[in-house]
Amino acid sequence: MALDTRSQVQTTLRLTAPLSGYLMPLESVPDPVFAQKMVGDGISVDPISNILRAPCDGEIIQIHPSHHAVTLKTTEGIEILMHVGLDTVELRGEGFSPQVNLGDRVTSGDALLEFDIDYVALHAKSLLTQIIITNTERIAGFVFQQGLVNAGQDIVLELVLAADQSPLAVATGEKVTSEPIIIGNPQGLHARPAAVLVNLAKQYQSQVSLVRGSVRANGKSVVAIMAMQVAHGDSVTLEATGSDAKGAITELTEAVRSGLGEAGAAPAPASIDQSALKAPPPQPKSDDPNIILGVAASSGLTVGNTYRVREQTLVIEEVGESPGKERRKLEDAIAKAALEIESIRAKVHGQGNPGKAAIFAAHQEILDDPELMDIATSAINKGKSANFAWKQTYTTQADQLAQLNNELLAERANDIRDVGMRVLRILTGVEATEIKYPHNTILLAEDLTPSDMANLDRERVVGFCTLAGGATSHVAILARSMGIPAIAGAEPRVLDLADGTPVILDGTKGTLRLNAPADEIERTRTHIANQKAKQAADLKNAFEPAITQDGHPVEIVANIGGLQDAEEAVSLGTEGVGLLRTEFIFMERPQAPTEDEQTGIYRSIAEVLGPDKPMIIRTLDVGGDKPLPYLTMAPEENPFLGERGIRLGFDQPELQRTQLRAILRSASAGKLRVMFPMIGRIEELRMAKAMLEEERQALNLPPVEVGIMIEVPAAAVMAEQFAKEVDFFSVGTNDLTQYTLAMDRGHPKLAPFVDGLHPAVLRLIGHAVKGAGLHDKWVGVCGGIGSDPQAIPLLIGLGVKELSVSVSMIPSIKAQVRSLKLSHCKKLAAQALGLETAAEVRSLVPLPDL
Repeated sequence: MALDTRSQVQTTLRLTAPLSGYLMPLESVPDPVFAQKMVGDGISVDPISNILRAPCDGEIIQIHPSHHAVTLKTTEGIEILMHVGLDTVELRGEGFSPQVNLGDRVTSGDALLEFDIDYVALHAKSLLTQIIITNTERIAGFVFQQGLVNAGQDIVLELVLAADQSPLAVATGEKVTSEPIIIGNPQGLHARPAAVLVNLAKQYQSQVSLVRGSVRANGKSVVAIMAMQVAHGDSVTLEATGSDAKGAITELTEAVRSGLGEAGAAPAPASIDQSALKAPPPQPKSDDPNIILGVAASSGLTVGNTYRVREQTLVIEEVGESPGKERRKLEDAIAKAALEIESIRAKVHGQGNPGKAAIFAAHQEILDDPELMDIATSAINKGKSANFAWKQTYTTQADQLAQLNNELLAERANDIRDVGMRVLRILTGVEATEIKYPHNTILLAEDLTPSDMANLDRERVVGFCTLAGGATSHVAILARSMGIPAIAGAEPRVLDLADGTPVILDGTKGTLRLNAPADEIERTRTHIANQKAKQAADLKNAFEPAITQDGHPVEIVANIGGLQDAEEAVSLGTEGVGLLRTEFIFMERPQAPTEDEQTGIYRSIAEVLGPDKPMIIRTLDVGGDKPLPYLTMAPEENPFLGERGIRLGFDQPELQRTQLRAILRSASAGKLRVMFPMIGRIEELRMAKAMLEEERQALNLPPVEVGIMIEVPAAAVMAEQFAKEVDFFSVGTNDLTQYTLAMDRGHPKLAPFVDGLHPAVLRLIGHAVKGAGLHDKWVGVCGGIGSDPQAIPLLIGLGVKELSVSVSMIPSIKAQVRSLKLSHCKKLAAQALGLETAAEVRSLVPLPDL
């Protein structure tokens, strides 16, 4: 035992075994962060029990979001971190069940967390559990025990407390702040990177703080940093005050930016414009005072009068009654909210929208989120009212999500606010106000929620325009399913409009027209009426084949995301499915679907189509702009040129193989084909085919047709070579266009120039058709221009045999094909290939008449 000679009066703290098992020195743990005592000093136990118990009396001050680590603070101020296993943060909570909440007072032997010892042993690097004193400056000496110990009975560690327990002096001197740093660590700042940061910070005399928004933590405390729950993609700054502050910030900034030595942590850019990172893309601004611009969220044209939606004002008291009473209030409100959400979900499902009902199933998952409850309960335990604690919790969580540099995830913040407001309304006893809008109302709002949409009176509301949101938000999805024209991300001045202002809303173009003359409004109403008449006529003839006037057949099939889309497509006359986007089956869920689940989904869709209608199943296409929350993907400097599509399938082979087995098992239910995305090299195709063939032989099932997406320019250029290896091509024009033009289709400034009718893109499509034809293979188009009326005659003229289109467009596109002549389409295509710009191509091909 090494004693601190400064100690005059020493107190001993004895820690009992938190787990049964065999003790071993920390230096023997096969992890340098623990072995080198970067987190702190202590002991390790190789467990034979699965319930982690408190080693002494104290307060729970930290529970890691992945539930593998708990920190207890004693009345003497000693912080004891218990970390179950090695690399268990990567299990994301699977196999762990906390038995306490933040702020709980516990006594020695109380259960802190339970874990599945077999699951953790199989999936983690090691079961070795570390008992670490993180603030060792308060310890004068350690007495370590050895051998086999029994949980809650035997002593594992004796701590001789330092006599001087006074707080550290406040540092004075120069204060230096770093530039914003984006956290590149895949699991955020968990114990290992936090320990590295702390050990570096302790080399400096200056006080060091880690700051994220309004939250700050002591940069020399592992527990404080872990308690911040800094996640991958968060933006933080470092602050140092003292004589060596400048040197501290220089070294620590570089260390955090480079990932603190953790594998898979890609360095983020050194200097980032914080507003550009955290704010949505710059909103378009119109030069015309009578035009308000926004994002096209739900297509359609409508005329109506504005009505601004205003939020209810709720009075929130900060201080509550007893913690027990406030916790019961919150639990009761959450239970009532769950019943309300279930009622809405059933209502939407009963209206024939099972896919949209899943949005409210996701709301139920939010209510069940243990982290929200844990954080709110912690605030209640500190004297806050249930109302205040809940509002603070859900608004903070929503704000953090909204600031993620990922549009799809950021837009889910609105779902948290929707659920949070529902619970808060119940807590405050305020009834939801039901407004009876005037007829022909166009709603204006900062934002709307899925609950607002579910209760919308479709007879009175003809459209809406919001400041927030985007085309991928749940509100936009619901608007499209309900056929309501909508604009999101509009200019702020839209909220200055007086109620009752007549406007023309174009959800297709993303514009709101003000002060339109009476004759323009009348022309627009006539245009809308003509559109509806044409839609009715197209629908009446939806089951007629798409054959040009000179006898050339074109197969019109659907792009779908699931069973409901398939059912709707069949009702609208589809001749099959040209693209099943299986990524939707993998999204909006906590873990990947099993082989049996996927088999059931693919089989059910095939049965809806029947034996004669083909279905092309695209294997999982995620990465880039389509991440999965449960799939760890290392940060990439340019995700669109990284592990996307088939490349991720090779990196996660069991995920890919599971899907391939499900497709093969489903094939007997219909005419199934498999298609691989993001193929750019022959070797990739051959590897994918070999994987498919291995699974087919293992299952002893017949082969299925195989195709690839033509979305990488290299695949189009090498079409003749690829055609030897496959049965068909399907052109993904969205990615093919952005890769050909080197422009991100989501870029706020460049997006208007990403046009699939650019002559370069059309030439690549023509080249792919020619290469396929040399080996008697056919080419379809499943990208955006397949549903573009101006593109259809050009694609037919280039030799495309199949158009896979948006479900709602099936009747109109079949009708358009029947109005064309192949001979004229070929002439238009030849002319288009000789033009120089996309604008010239669009001028060449007029929009079809109503």
